[in-house]
Amino acid sequence: MPDNRAMLPYRPCVGIMLLNGTGKVFVARRIDTEVEAWQMPQGGIEDGEDPLDAAYREMEEEIGTNNAEVMHELDGWLKYDLPEHLIGKIWKGKYRGQRMKWYLMRYLGQDSDINLATAEPEFCTWKWIDISELTHVIVEFKRPLYAKLVQHFGPKSL
Repeated sequence: MPDNRAMLPYRPCVGIMLLNGTGKVFVARRIDTEVEAWQMPQGGIEDGEDPLDAAYREMEEEIGTNNAEVMHELDGWLKYDLPEHLIGKIWKGKYRGQRMKWYLMRYLGQDSDINLATAEPEFCTWKWIDISELTHVIVEFKRPLYAKLVQHFGPKSL
């Protein structure tokens, strides 16, 4: 039986490593998982949408603000595959994982501006963490991607 996973495309997506004034990274805990799953803001790119526009839109949709400035854009795209048990269950079964354009951004607002009670909430709580903690709080299947982000953006976050 052929592997259907290989036939599925990657979902085009953006991600934002959002830093506060002290260089800590924004992470939020997902509301749709049984395990404690934290992540940085991210989401799909709509047809015809510029990736940077998608990043600002996703930030607004997920954390209630997009008051940030781009510090650095990752050259190229990073990919991750979903674990077998999630294929067919999320994104209407259309994708095997995500192909992501990442941005390092400095948050310009106040913590009180962050509001997870958005029109379609994805997170139940949030916090600022040290960049060294990122790979420890993320779900296992995204850890290699986050490790690449830490390696790439880490020196630029200082």
